[in-house]
Amino acid sequence: MKALLLRVGIDKGSGGTYGPIFEDGSFEFVPIPETYRSCTATTYGERIGRKGKPLSTYVPPALRHVPMHDDPEFEMRTYGDATAKRRFLLELSEGDLLVFYAGLKPFNHDNAEYPEALYFVGYFTIDHVIDFNWLSASERAAYRQRYPSNAHVKRGYAFENLVIVVGSKNSRLLHHARLISQKKPDTSARPTYALSPEMEELLGITGFIQRSIPPRFVTQAHNIARLVQLLDSL
Repeated sequence: MKALLLRVGIDKGSGGTYGPIFEDGSFEFVPIPETYRSCTATTYGERIGRKGKPLSTYVPPALRHVPMHDDPEFEMRTYGDATAKRRFLLELSEGDLLVFYAGLKPFNHDNAEYPEALYFVGYFTIDHVIDFNWLSASERAAYRQRYPSNAHVKRGYAFENLVIVVGSKNSRLLHHARLISQKKPDTSARPTYALSPEMEELLGITGFIQRSIPPRFVTQAHNIARLVQLLDSL
């Protein structure tokens, strides 16, 4: 068993902001904007979050009517990628974990326990992994019908190199986010995010996690056991 840590969600490079975290540690997961034609994608103004407000409440006004790239989506528990991350997704097998983290920032509070930072926000326990490059046209069509909520399926085209990871029913968006980062200066003197010392010890890995490439694997059994215990508590 192994776990893959992957950054997702709106950020300052794709959307211009972070998702909101509230005073009690609960949060809204806000996807990145959809950059391709997607006739069935939901806009930020149309999506009502867990707090009962449209997700446009938490993003720049210019994004109100912009479609979202719902990836991951927790309705049918799918995550897809057709870029460099695909090769890492293909290393996942049934029973492995795909753990999502995202940038979050305080919304209308100054609770120092929840600063602007990177947080665990959800996970999939892997059920199966689909490599569209190995599928026939009829098989691709069948999977598109089976997983209509997937952001890449909603685009309706461009299935070359697509990998879709499907989570089992033991997969979820967390109720409360868990802080995993601390700010450190990088070589250009700009602050970047690295794992906090507590998370380095828990996960058995070190270093910067500012970007989603390359994603980080957790492979040691005792570290994975501690990670599972942590996620179950949130």
